[in-house]
Amino acid sequence: MDMIRPRDRDLIVQALRAGVVPRAGQHLIQVGRAKEVEVMLRDVERIVVGGTVFRIVIGEYGAGKTFFLNLVRAIAMQQKLVTVHADLNPDRRLQGAGGQARSLFAELMKNLSTRAKPDGGALAGVVDKFVTQANTDSKAQGTSLEKVIQARLSPLTDMVGGYDFVQVIGAYARAFEEGNEVLKADAVRWLRGEYTTRTEARAALRVRNIIDDDQIYDYLKLFGRFVRVAGFGGLLVCLDELVNLYKLANRQARDNNYEQILRILNDVLQGTTEGIGFLLGGTPEFLLDSRRGLYSYPALQSRLAENAFASQSGLTDYSGPVLRLTSLTPEDFYVLLQKLRHVFAFGDPAKYSLPDEGIQAYMAHTAKRLGDAYFRTPRTMITAFLGLLAILEQHPGTDWRPLLGAVHIEADSGAAAERAMDDDDLASFKL
Repeated sequence: MDMIRPRDRDLIVQALRAGVVPRAGQHLIQVGRAKEVEVMLRDVERIVVGGTVFRIVIGEYGAGKTFFLNLVRAIAMQQKLVTVHADLNPDRRLQGAGGQARSLFAELMKNLSTRAKPDGGALAGVVDKFVTQANTDSKAQGTSLEKVIQARLSPLTDMVGGYDFVQVIGAYARAFEEGNEVLKADAVRWLRGEYTTRTEARAALRVRNIIDDDQIYDYLKLFGRFVRVAGFGGLLVCLDELVNLYKLANRQARDNNYEQILRILNDVLQGTTEGIGFLLGGTPEFLLDSRRGLYSYPALQSRLAENAFASQSGLTDYSGPVLRLTSLTPEDFYVLLQKLRHVFAFGDPAKYSLPDEGIQAYMAHTAKRLGDAYFRTPRTMITAFLGLLAILEQHPGTDWRPLLGAVHIEADSGAAAERAMDDDDLASFKL
Protein backbone atom coordinates (compact mmCIF):
# COMPACT_ATOMS: atom_id res chain seq x y z
CA MET A 1 0.00 0.00 0.00
CA ASP A 2 1.07 3.56 -0.67
CA MET A 3 1.97 5.98 2.09
CA ILE A 4 -0.91 8.12 3.38
CA ARG A 5 -0.49 11.87 3.65
CA PRO A 6 -0.76 13.22 7.22
CA ARG A 7 -3.64 15.50 6.25
CA ASP A 8 -5.65 12.63 4.74
CA ARG A 9 -4.84 10.38 7.67
CA ASP A 10 -5.93 13.00 10.21
CA LEU A 11 -9.20 13.71 8.39
CA ILE A 12 -10.12 10.02 8.35
CA VAL A 13 -9.11 9.33 11.96
CA GLN A 14 -10.81 12.45 13.33
CA ALA A 15 -14.06 11.64 11.55
CA LEU A 16 -14.07 8.03 12.73
CA ARG A 17 -13.26 8.94 16.32
CA ALA A 18 -16.18 11.37 16.22
CA GLY A 19 -18.43 8.57 14.97
CA VAL A 20 -19.08 9.97 11.50
CA VAL A 21 -18.18 8.92 7.97
CA PRO A 22 -15.09 10.63 6.54
CA ARG A 23 -15.81 12.76 3.48
CA ALA A 24 -12.83 11.29 1.63
CA GLY A 25 -10.61 8.25 1.78
CA GLN A 26 -13.40 5.67 1.92
CA HIS A 27 -11.40 3.42 -0.37
CA LEU A 28 -8.75 3.11 2.34
CA ILE A 29 -11.15 1.50 4.81
CA GLN A 30 -13.75 -0.31 2.73
CA VAL A 31 -14.06 -4.07 3.11
CA GLY A 32 -16.38 -6.70 1.71
CA ARG A 33 -19.77 -6.01 0.08
CA ALA A 34 -18.46 -6.91 -3.37
CA LYS A 35 -21.88 -7.97 -4.66
CA GLU A 36 -23.65 -4.81 -3.54
CA VAL A 37 -20.96 -2.62 -5.10
CA GLU A 38 -21.15 -4.63 -8.33
CA VAL A 39 -24.91 -4.06 -8.43
CA MET A 40 -24.51 -0.32 -7.91
CA LEU A 41 -21.85 -0.16 -10.61
CA ARG A 42 -24.41 -1.56 -13.04
CA ASP A 43 -26.95 0.98 -11.80
CA VAL A 44 -24.51 3.83 -12.43
CA GLU A 45 -23.86 2.52 -15.93
CA ARG A 46 -27.60 2.41 -16.54
CA ILE A 47 -27.89 6.11 -15.67
CA VAL A 48 -24.97 6.97 -17.96
CA VAL A 49 -26.75 5.45 -20.97
CA GLY A 50 -29.94 7.39 -20.17
CA GLY A 51 -31.73 4.93 -17.91
CA THR A 52 -33.15 5.43 -14.43
CA VAL A 53 -32.51 3.82 -11.05
CA PHE A 54 -34.39 3.64 -7.76
CA ARG A 55 -32.89 1.95 -4.70
CA ILE A 56 -33.80 1.99 -1.03
CA VAL A 57 -30.77 0.94 1.04
CA ILE A 58 -31.96 -0.66 4.28
CA GLY A 59 -29.79 -1.40 7.30
CA GLU A 60 -29.76 -1.21 11.08
CA TYR A 61 -28.23 1.79 12.81
CA GLY A 62 -24.52 1.56 12.16
CA ALA A 63 -24.90 -1.14 9.51
CA GLY A 64 -23.29 0.95 6.80
CA LYS A 65 -25.96 2.98 5.02
CA THR A 66 -24.23 6.35 4.94
CA PHE A 67 -20.85 4.87 4.12
CA PHE A 68 -22.45 2.87 1.31
CA LEU A 69 -24.23 5.92 -0.09
CA ASN A 70 -20.99 7.92 0.03
CA LEU A 71 -19.11 5.14 -1.72
CA VAL A 72 -21.72 4.94 -4.49
CA ARG A 73 -21.56 8.72 -4.87
CA ALA A 74 -17.78 8.50 -5.30
CA ILE A 75 -18.21 5.76 -7.92
CA ALA A 76 -20.85 7.82 -9.74
CA MET A 77 -18.62 10.89 -9.90
CA GLN A 78 -15.80 8.82 -11.36
CA GLN A 79 -18.27 7.82 -14.11
CA LYS A 80 -18.95 11.52 -14.86
CA LEU A 81 -22.28 11.69 -13.06
CA VAL A 82 -23.35 14.76 -11.13
CA THR A 83 -24.47 13.91 -7.59
CA VAL A 84 -26.60 15.69 -5.03
CA HIS A 85 -27.09 14.50 -1.46
CA ALA A 86 -28.83 15.53 1.75
CA ASP A 87 -30.05 14.14 5.06
CA LEU A 88 -33.74 14.41 5.81
CA ASN A 89 -34.77 16.02 9.10
CA PRO A 90 -37.93 17.69 10.46
CA ASP A 91 -37.20 20.79 8.35
CA ARG A 92 -36.18 18.93 5.19
CA ARG A 93 -38.71 16.57 3.62
CA LEU A 94 -39.85 15.41 0.20
CA GLN A 95 -43.17 17.12 0.77
CA GLY A 96 -44.23 19.88 3.14
CA ALA A 97 -46.50 22.89 3.21
CA GLY A 98 -44.14 25.15 5.15
CA GLY A 99 -41.02 25.22 3.00
CA GLN A 100 -39.63 21.87 4.13
CA ALA A 101 -39.43 20.44 0.60
CA ARG A 102 -37.85 23.60 -0.80
CA SER A 103 -35.36 23.47 2.07
CA LEU A 104 -34.44 19.92 1.06
CA PHE A 105 -33.99 21.02 -2.55
CA ALA A 106 -31.75 23.91 -1.49
CA GLU A 107 -29.60 21.52 0.56
CA LEU A 108 -29.33 19.14 -2.39
CA MET A 109 -28.22 21.94 -4.71
CA LYS A 110 -25.72 23.22 -2.16
CA ASN A 111 -24.19 19.75 -2.07
CA LEU A 112 -24.17 19.29 -5.85
CA SER A 113 -20.86 17.62 -6.69
CA THR A 114 -18.82 16.55 -9.69
CA ARG A 115 -15.55 14.69 -10.12
CA ALA A 116 -13.72 18.03 -10.32
CA LYS A 117 -15.50 19.36 -7.22
CA PRO A 118 -16.50 16.38 -5.06
CA ASP A 119 -17.28 18.27 -1.85
CA GLY A 120 -20.26 20.26 -3.09
CA GLY A 121 -20.72 23.77 -4.41
CA ALA A 122 -20.43 22.66 -8.05
CA LEU A 123 -23.73 24.09 -9.35
CA ALA A 124 -22.22 27.27 -10.82
CA GLY A 125 -19.43 25.22 -12.37
CA VAL A 126 -21.90 22.91 -14.13
CA VAL A 127 -23.82 25.88 -15.58
CA ASP A 128 -20.53 27.55 -16.52
CA LYS A 129 -19.44 24.44 -18.42
CA PHE A 130 -22.68 24.39 -20.39
CA VAL A 131 -22.60 28.12 -21.20
CA THR A 132 -18.90 28.08 -22.10
CA GLN A 133 -19.38 25.22 -24.55
CA ALA A 134 -22.48 26.89 -26.01
CA ASN A 135 -20.53 30.13 -26.40
CA THR A 136 -17.71 28.32 -28.22
CA ASP A 137 -20.22 26.68 -30.56
CA SER A 138 -22.06 29.95 -31.20
CA LYS A 139 -18.83 31.58 -32.38
CA ALA A 140 -18.01 28.60 -34.58
CA GLN A 141 -21.49 28.67 -36.13
CA GLY A 142 -21.61 32.45 -36.43
CA THR A 143 -24.84 32.70 -34.47
CA SER A 144 -25.86 34.18 -31.13
CA LEU A 145 -25.28 32.47 -27.80
CA GLU A 146 -28.96 32.85 -27.00
CA LYS A 147 -30.02 30.89 -30.09
CA VAL A 148 -27.60 28.06 -29.34
CA ILE A 149 -28.85 27.78 -25.75
CA GLN A 150 -32.50 27.86 -26.82
CA ALA A 151 -31.87 25.12 -29.38
CA ARG A 152 -30.05 22.87 -26.92
CA LEU A 153 -32.53 23.31 -24.11
CA SER A 154 -35.73 23.32 -26.15
CA PRO A 155 -36.62 19.71 -25.11
CA LEU A 156 -36.64 20.88 -21.47
CA THR A 157 -39.41 23.42 -22.12
CA ASP A 158 -41.92 20.57 -22.46
CA MET A 159 -41.25 19.47 -18.87
CA VAL A 160 -42.92 20.90 -15.76
CA GLY A 161 -41.09 24.12 -14.88
CA GLY A 162 -38.94 23.78 -17.99
CA TYR A 163 -39.75 27.18 -19.51
CA ASP A 164 -38.66 29.10 -16.42
CA PHE A 165 -35.62 26.86 -16.02
CA VAL A 166 -34.47 27.65 -19.56
CA GLN A 167 -35.12 31.36 -18.99
CA VAL A 168 -32.87 31.34 -15.93
CA ILE A 169 -30.08 29.55 -17.80
CA GLY A 170 -30.47 32.18 -20.51
CA ALA A 171 -30.14 34.92 -17.89
CA TYR A 172 -26.94 33.29 -16.65
CA ALA A 173 -25.64 33.25 -20.23
CA ARG A 174 -26.37 36.97 -20.64
CA ALA A 175 -24.52 37.63 -17.40
CA PHE A 176 -21.65 35.51 -18.74
CA GLU A 177 -21.41 37.66 -21.86
CA GLU A 178 -21.78 40.97 -20.02
CA GLY A 179 -19.62 40.10 -17.03
CA ASN A 180 -22.58 40.80 -14.76
CA GLU A 181 -21.75 38.94 -11.54
CA VAL A 182 -24.91 40.11 -9.80
CA LEU A 183 -27.14 38.56 -12.46
CA LYS A 184 -25.06 35.38 -12.33
CA ALA A 185 -25.56 35.16 -8.58
CA ASP A 186 -29.31 35.77 -8.98
CA ALA A 187 -29.57 32.93 -11.51
CA VAL A 188 -27.67 30.51 -9.28
CA ARG A 189 -29.82 31.55 -6.34
CA TRP A 190 -32.95 30.68 -8.33
CA LEU A 191 -31.52 27.34 -9.42
CA ARG A 192 -30.79 26.53 -5.77
CA GLY A 193 -34.41 27.17 -4.82
CA GLU A 194 -33.50 30.06 -2.55
CA TYR A 195 -36.13 32.55 -3.74
CA THR A 196 -39.15 32.59 -1.45
CA THR A 197 -41.41 34.96 -3.42
CA ARG A 198 -42.29 35.18 -7.11
CA THR A 199 -42.13 38.96 -6.97
CA GLU A 200 -38.47 38.91 -6.00
CA ALA A 201 -37.61 36.37 -8.69
CA ARG A 202 -39.50 38.35 -11.36
CA ALA A 203 -37.66 41.53 -10.47
CA ALA A 204 -34.25 39.85 -10.64
CA LEU A 205 -34.68 37.40 -13.53
CA ARG A 206 -37.96 38.18 -15.30
CA VAL A 207 -39.40 34.73 -14.56
CA ARG A 208 -42.87 34.09 -13.24
CA ASN A 209 -42.29 31.12 -10.97
CA ILE A 210 -39.92 29.86 -8.31
CA ILE A 211 -38.97 26.40 -7.11
CA ASP A 212 -41.44 25.69 -4.33
CA ASP A 213 -42.54 22.80 -2.14
CA ASP A 214 -44.78 21.21 -4.76
CA GLN A 215 -42.23 20.96 -7.55
CA ILE A 216 -38.89 19.77 -6.20
CA TYR A 217 -39.13 16.37 -7.87
CA ASP A 218 -40.01 18.00 -11.19
CA TYR A 219 -36.96 20.21 -10.93
CA LEU A 220 -34.72 17.28 -10.01
CA LYS A 221 -35.86 15.66 -13.26
CA LEU A 222 -35.06 18.90 -15.07
CA PHE A 223 -31.57 18.93 -13.59
CA GLY A 224 -31.14 15.31 -14.63
CA ARG A 225 -31.83 16.26 -18.25
CA PHE A 226 -29.81 19.48 -18.06
CA VAL A 227 -26.58 17.94 -16.77
CA ARG A 228 -26.67 15.45 -19.64
CA VAL A 229 -26.96 18.32 -22.12
CA ALA A 230 -24.06 19.97 -20.26
CA GLY A 231 -21.84 16.96 -20.99
CA PHE A 232 -22.24 14.85 -17.84
CA GLY A 233 -23.54 11.30 -17.62
CA GLY A 234 -26.62 12.09 -15.56
CA LEU A 235 -27.73 12.88 -12.01
CA LEU A 236 -27.61 10.71 -8.88
CA VAL A 237 -29.80 11.85 -5.96
CA CYS A 238 -28.80 10.46 -2.54
CA LEU A 239 -31.19 10.95 0.37
CA ASP A 240 -30.24 9.66 3.81
CA GLU A 241 -31.97 9.44 7.19
CA LEU A 242 -35.39 8.71 5.72
CA VAL A 243 -36.27 7.32 9.13
CA ASN A 244 -37.20 10.94 9.90
CA LEU A 245 -40.28 10.46 7.71
CA TYR A 246 -41.16 7.39 9.77
CA LYS A 247 -40.90 9.53 12.90
CA LEU A 248 -43.42 12.14 11.71
CA ALA A 249 -46.30 12.11 14.19
CA ASN A 250 -48.90 13.30 11.69
CA ARG A 251 -50.16 10.47 9.50
CA GLN A 252 -51.20 12.79 6.69
CA ALA A 253 -47.71 14.33 6.61
CA ARG A 254 -46.16 10.84 6.43
CA ASP A 255 -48.51 9.74 3.68
CA ASN A 256 -47.83 12.87 1.65
CA ASN A 257 -44.11 12.13 1.76
CA TYR A 258 -44.67 8.47 0.96
CA GLU A 259 -46.79 9.60 -2.00
CA GLN A 260 -43.75 11.46 -3.35
CA ILE A 261 -41.61 8.32 -2.97
CA LEU A 262 -44.31 6.37 -4.83
CA ARG A 263 -44.33 8.96 -7.60
CA ILE A 264 -40.56 8.69 -8.02
CA LEU A 265 -40.71 4.89 -7.97
CA ASN A 266 -43.50 4.80 -10.56
CA ASP A 267 -41.61 7.13 -12.90
CA VAL A 268 -38.51 4.96 -12.67
CA LEU A 269 -40.42 1.69 -13.18
CA GLN A 270 -42.40 3.10 -16.10
CA GLY A 271 -39.40 4.73 -17.76
CA THR A 272 -41.01 8.17 -17.99
CA THR A 273 -37.80 10.00 -17.13
CA GLU A 274 -34.16 9.55 -18.09
CA GLY A 275 -30.59 9.95 -16.86
CA ILE A 276 -31.41 10.09 -13.16
CA GLY A 277 -31.08 7.77 -10.17
CA PHE A 278 -32.40 7.87 -6.62
CA LEU A 279 -30.63 6.23 -3.69
CA LEU A 280 -32.49 6.38 -0.36
CA GLY A 281 -31.17 5.25 3.01
CA GLY A 282 -33.39 4.03 5.84
CA THR A 283 -33.80 1.53 8.68
CA PRO A 284 -35.81 -1.72 8.65
CA GLU A 285 -38.58 -0.05 10.68
CA PHE A 286 -38.87 2.72 8.10
CA LEU A 287 -39.53 0.08 5.45
CA LEU A 288 -41.41 -2.69 7.23
CA ASP A 289 -43.55 -1.08 9.93
CA SER A 290 -47.15 -1.57 8.79
CA ARG A 291 -48.40 1.33 10.92
CA ARG A 292 -45.87 4.10 10.17
CA GLY A 293 -43.35 2.78 7.65
CA LEU A 294 -43.44 2.50 3.87
CA TYR A 295 -45.44 -0.72 4.25
CA SER A 296 -48.26 1.34 5.78
CA TYR A 297 -48.82 2.73 2.28
CA PRO A 298 -50.39 -0.17 0.31
CA ALA A 299 -49.13 0.90 -3.12
CA LEU A 300 -45.56 1.06 -1.83
CA GLN A 301 -45.85 -2.21 0.06
CA SER A 302 -46.84 -4.06 -3.12
CA ARG A 303 -43.97 -2.54 -5.10
CA LEU A 304 -41.30 -2.98 -2.42
CA ALA A 305 -42.27 -6.45 -1.19
CA GLU A 306 -39.43 -8.94 -0.99
CA ASN A 307 -39.13 -11.62 -3.65
CA ALA A 308 -40.91 -14.63 -2.11
CA PHE A 309 -38.59 -17.12 -3.80
CA ALA A 310 -35.54 -15.37 -2.35
CA SER A 311 -36.95 -15.14 1.19
CA GLN A 312 -37.95 -18.82 1.27
CA SER A 313 -34.62 -20.05 -0.06
CA GLY A 314 -32.43 -17.77 2.04
CA LEU A 315 -30.97 -16.22 -1.10
CA THR A 316 -30.71 -12.54 -1.99
CA ASP A 317 -32.41 -10.83 -4.92
CA TYR A 318 -30.36 -7.79 -5.94
CA SER A 319 -32.62 -6.79 -8.81
CA GLY A 320 -35.44 -5.29 -6.73
CA PRO A 321 -35.69 -1.70 -5.51
CA VAL A 322 -34.75 -2.64 -1.91
CA LEU A 323 -31.10 -3.36 -1.14
CA ARG A 324 -30.53 -4.73 2.37
CA LEU A 325 -27.15 -4.31 4.05
CA THR A 326 -26.21 -7.19 6.31
CA SER A 327 -23.98 -7.13 9.38
CA LEU A 328 -20.22 -7.45 9.33
CA THR A 329 -18.75 -10.90 9.44
CA PRO A 330 -15.89 -11.51 11.89
CA GLU A 331 -13.56 -11.82 8.89
CA ASP A 332 -14.67 -8.46 7.49
CA PHE A 333 -14.27 -6.87 10.89
CA TYR A 334 -10.74 -8.22 11.22
CA VAL A 335 -9.77 -6.81 7.81
CA LEU A 336 -11.37 -3.49 8.73
CA LEU A 337 -9.33 -3.21 11.92
CA GLN A 338 -6.18 -3.98 9.96
CA LYS A 339 -7.01 -1.20 7.54
CA LEU A 340 -7.72 1.22 10.37
CA ARG A 341 -4.35 0.38 11.89
CA HIS A 342 -2.70 0.96 8.51
CA VAL A 343 -4.36 4.37 8.11
CA PHE A 344 -3.47 5.34 11.67
CA ALA A 345 0.20 4.52 10.93
CA PHE A 346 0.20 6.77 7.80
CA GLY A 347 0.40 3.66 5.63
CA ASP A 348 3.77 2.63 7.08
CA PRO A 349 3.84 -0.92 8.53
CA ALA A 350 6.96 0.01 10.49
CA LYS A 351 4.81 2.40 12.56
CA TYR A 352 2.20 -0.17 13.60
CA SER A 353 1.76 0.13 17.37
CA LEU A 354 -0.45 -2.96 17.64
CA PRO A 355 0.44 -6.39 16.21
CA ASP A 356 -2.02 -8.75 14.54
CA GLU A 357 -2.17 -10.60 17.84
CA GLY A 358 -3.44 -7.41 19.44
CA ILE A 359 -6.22 -7.02 16.86
CA GLN A 360 -7.33 -10.60 17.49
CA ALA A 361 -7.28 -10.00 21.24
CA TYR A 362 -9.28 -6.80 20.81
CA MET A 363 -11.93 -8.64 18.82
CA ALA A 364 -12.10 -11.41 21.40
CA HIS A 365 -12.38 -8.82 24.17
CA THR A 366 -15.28 -6.97 22.53
CA ALA A 367 -17.03 -10.20 21.52
CA LYS A 368 -16.85 -11.45 25.11
CA ARG A 369 -18.32 -8.21 26.41
CA LEU A 370 -20.99 -7.69 23.76
CA GLY A 371 -21.63 -10.93 21.93
CA ASP A 372 -22.55 -10.36 18.28
CA ALA A 373 -23.72 -6.77 18.90
CA TYR A 374 -20.42 -5.35 17.75
CA PHE A 375 -20.87 -7.00 14.34
CA ARG A 376 -24.25 -5.29 13.88
CA THR A 377 -23.37 -1.78 15.09
CA PRO A 378 -19.61 -1.49 15.41
CA ARG A 379 -19.43 2.31 15.72
CA THR A 380 -18.48 2.23 19.40
CA MET A 381 -15.92 -0.50 18.88
CA ILE A 382 -14.25 1.31 15.97
CA THR A 383 -14.05 4.47 18.04
CA ALA A 384 -12.61 2.54 20.98
CA PHE A 385 -10.09 0.79 18.74
CA LEU A 386 -8.82 4.12 17.42
CA GLY A 387 -8.63 5.34 21.00
CA LEU A 388 -6.44 2.37 21.84
CA LEU A 389 -4.15 3.15 18.90
CA ALA A 390 -3.97 6.79 20.01
CA ILE A 391 -2.77 5.82 23.49
CA LEU A 392 -0.18 3.42 22.08
CA GLU A 393 1.05 6.11 19.68
CA GLN A 394 1.39 8.75 22.40
CA HIS A 395 3.05 6.39 24.86
CA PRO A 396 5.60 4.31 22.95
CA GLY A 397 6.54 1.07 24.62
CA THR A 398 3.22 0.69 26.46
CA ASP A 399 2.00 -2.91 26.62
CA TRP A 400 -1.40 -3.21 24.95
CA ARG A 401 -2.46 -6.28 26.95
CA PRO A 402 -3.22 -4.57 30.28
CA LEU A 403 -5.07 -1.80 28.41
CA LEU A 404 -7.59 -4.23 26.98
CA GLY A 405 -8.37 -5.77 30.32
CA ALA A 406 -8.82 -2.37 31.99
CA VAL A 407 -11.45 -0.96 29.63
CA HIS A 408 -15.14 -1.88 29.60
CA ILE A 409 -16.71 -1.24 26.20
CA GLU A 410 -20.47 -0.85 26.10
CA ALA A 411 -22.76 -1.14 23.11
CA ASP A 412 -24.79 1.83 21.97
CA SER A 413 -27.84 2.31 24.14
CA GLY A 414 -31.22 3.06 22.64
CA ALA A 415 -30.54 6.78 23.06
CA ALA A 416 -27.22 6.44 21.36
CA ALA A 417 -28.89 4.62 18.51
CA GLU A 418 -31.30 7.52 18.15
CA ARG A 419 -28.39 9.98 18.04
CA ALA A 420 -26.72 7.78 15.45
CA MET A 421 -29.49 8.62 13.00
CA ASP A 422 -28.01 12.09 12.71
CA ASP A 423 -24.31 11.33 12.76
CA ASP A 424 -23.81 9.77 9.34
CA ASP A 425 -24.29 6.08 10.16
CA LEU A 426 -20.55 5.46 10.61
CA ALA A 427 -21.39 2.08 9.26
CA SER A 428 -19.85 -1.24 9.46
CA PHE A 429 -17.61 -0.26 6.56
CA LYS A 430 -18.55 -3.66 5.25
CA LEU A 431 -18.08 -2.60 1.70
